[in-house]
Amino acid sequence: MSTHETTPAGTPDPEWEAFLAGASVWDEKPAPNVVPAEEITLRPADADPMGSTPLTPEWVKSGAGWKGRGRVARVNSVHASRRWVRRQGGEHGHAAQVWRGLARTVRWVKGVEGADIDRAKHEARRAQEAYRAARRAHARKLIPGDKKNKLAKMMDESSKDSAAAMAALSKVRKATRARRAWRASAVAAPLVVAEAGSILTLGDVTNGSLVTGAATAFVLALIGRRTDAGETWQPDTVALGDGGKLTDETLNSAYRDAGVLKDDQVLKLLSPVALTRDSDAYEVVFDLPSGMPTDKALAAVKGLASAMGVSITQIHQGRGEREGRIHLRVNLRIPFTGKPTPGPLLTADRMDLFKPVPMGVSMRGHAVVTDWVERSGLFGGEPGAGKSAAVNNVLLAAALDPSVRLYLCDGKAGFDLVPFEGVAEMIDTAGDTEALLAILTHVWEVEVPARRAALREHGARKVSAELAARDGRLALAILFVDEWASYVAGADSKRREELNRLFQLIVSQGRALGVVSLAATQKPSSDSVPTSVRDLLSVRWAMRCMTPEASDTILGKGYATNGQNAQTILKTQRGVGILMSGESAEPELTRGHYYSDAEVEQIVARATELRTEAGTLPGAVAAEAGAPAPLRLLDHLIAAVESTGRGVATRAEVFAHLAGIDPQYARDEDESDGAYASRVGKLLAAWMESEGLEVATAKVPGPDGGRSMGYRAEDLSDTE
Repeated sequence: MSTHETTPAGTPDPEWEAFLAGASVWDEKPAPNVVPAEEITLRPADADPMGSTPLTPEWVKSGAGWKGRGRVARVNSVHASRRWVRRQGGEHGHAAQVWRGLARTVRWVKGVEGADIDRAKHEARRAQEAYRAARRAHARKLIPGDKKNKLAKMMDESSKDSAAAMAALSKVRKATRARRAWRASAVAAPLVVAEAGSILTLGDVTNGSLVTGAATAFVLALIGRRTDAGETWQPDTVALGDGGKLTDETLNSAYRDAGVLKDDQVLKLLSPVALTRDSDAYEVVFDLPSGMPTDKALAAVKGLASAMGVSITQIHQGRGEREGRIHLRVNLRIPFTGKPTPGPLLTADRMDLFKPVPMGVSMRGHAVVTDWVERSGLFGGEPGAGKSAAVNNVLLAAALDPSVRLYLCDGKAGFDLVPFEGVAEMIDTAGDTEALLAILTHVWEVEVPARRAALREHGARKVSAELAARDGRLALAILFVDEWASYVAGADSKRREELNRLFQLIVSQGRALGVVSLAATQKPSSDSVPTSVRDLLSVRWAMRCMTPEASDTILGKGYATNGQNAQTILKTQRGVGILMSGESAEPELTRGHYYSDAEVEQIVARATELRTEAGTLPGAVAAEAGAPAPLRLLDHLIAAVESTGRGVATRAEVFAHLAGIDPQYARDEDESDGAYASRVGKLLAAWMESEGLEVATAKVPGPDGGRSMGYRAEDLSDTE
């Protein structure tokens, strides 16, 4: 009976660690970095037979060690004896196993020939009944002679069939007795040999019989160890976190303990439970029982961690390619607690933002890349979780693409964005609400219309790498707003609504136009990031959060209950978050590449050189002040009049021009002419009132020759 010596997971043993550090199977050398093979010699085998390798336990070398080991052995023996007693009362008890083994042995000796005998008996019985029926029919006296002859012939044939059937039955019985005798001999021969050997060895018939009986019981128990349902006895196993192994049985046991499986259910393993090549984790692919949804297993991560004796962060369950399929990885150590590896942008000459950007490393050690074309991103988590480091992966990659235009806003007025001042088109590092309004207005009223016009000229629906290479107006742009809540906290309701409106318009319509919008915040609630904006951000990266609700706010409702909970990320796992890299992508625990302040400056310096060579480096005035003043309503009216080429513009032409800038001025499909004119007229009047603008209107000629109310260039010039 085996016993286990267990130690609480993660408990250090200074003596054992010191022993391992000082033990070696090789001779001690003065510490060269590389020892030539010819200088390596083994210690003599008898130099220290009890302590020559680290595989020898430390307790063998001292009396106290032996005493402690004996105490552990006694405790384990008591536990093992209690398990044995409990076991005897069920179907896994040794008596039950011996009985099952005996029954299976008898069934094997009897074999399946009984079916042949039954079949032969049935045929013989039918033949005899046919013969008796023919004989009774022939025995009747009042039957014509020809019919009586025919019945006699039938009786003779039935007699022959009956005799043949009885001969076949006798043959089958004889063959069955021979086969059963052979199998019985195969079973009895080992018993006779064991009995004779025991008697000859021990010289006593009684002792020989006892030995033979014990051996027979052992063999029968071995044959009957599995129940009729195919289950075998599983003793208490050591938890994975305490040094145990993950096997098929312990895997099923863990999912039962976690409440995923019922007692009679098992997982259908599609791959063996095996260690990864680097021996850092166990991996397995399996299907849940039929009808069980994947979410049930994903939601049981806490129970699984408890059953296996590991941390929640050590377990990762990924959805398979079909419902009910799980890709399980159980790390033997808490992942992402060591030093991060150098990021790939340190050695990149330049980047192309139309191609996927390296964002970090997954738990499996694979590179995680994200395509940001037609994407937008939300980075959330508590302070110090690593949001700025995660966003830097995108910003630094964009900086190394000299064609990309950067619009950066830091609501917390920190120093994270200061290194980018020289390469950004517009930037605010002071948390100034007016600066944010200026940047958003410029993107919406300058960047977006220019991109729309360029797409119309090229006859294209959306921005592509080929179009951007031909037309600089269609180069990608990054709009990053850090801590939106800090910006809107000090703004009045009217200014807050305008900021929300502009940001929502840019996020919703900028994707197809090549404007990538990013937002970072500690908790992206409706108070910090508008819900209408948050729902449009496709790429989500949830760093460590204080509550499951905060995690769900970033990833989406229900992810925390399905095992994707950023609250479980440890504080020692800096820069680690749950990354959902697209609308249909499964969340994955990822460690973002980390770039120190010096490395960020080094990369930005290279980006400055690239932009200088390409002629895309922003001017000093734009870099410091943050850009041209936002366009006023009067500017839009002048642009509408100039676009007609007649020096005048009707109200309908002005409305059409404004609809290309703000969709709320567009006409709904089911809206009548009168309702549309009334609604848009009120919007225009409110805009004028907000800017204190008074513009004269007059009847002007329209494009069809008719006259209607509109605006004249000279009146607008006088107003200006």
